[in-house]
Amino acid sequence: MDMIRPISDLRNNFAEISKIVHQTKQPVFLTKNGFGDMVVLSMEVFENLQLESEVYYKLQESDMESELKNERFSLQEVLKAMREAANG
Repeated sequence: MDMIRPISDLRNNFAEISKIVHQTKQPVFLTKNGFGDMVVLSMEVFENLQLESEVYYKLQESDMESELKNERFSLQEVLKAMREAANG
């Protein structure tokens, strides 16, 4: 369930909001004059979101590239190439 708080709570109850975002791993949405203004996240959750976004972007890139090329690789070929790259 979304946690929605007035932005004044950030100033008045910072420690409580910090505790909430770290314990629940969920964002706290802050409102200003009744409208959404900010989202507070723990660093851990923010970094995970960035990583997920980066992975999603790379998957989109690979999907577009695969539509432009007819070259395909078997699982064995991919695993062999990965082992060779890892072993230097």
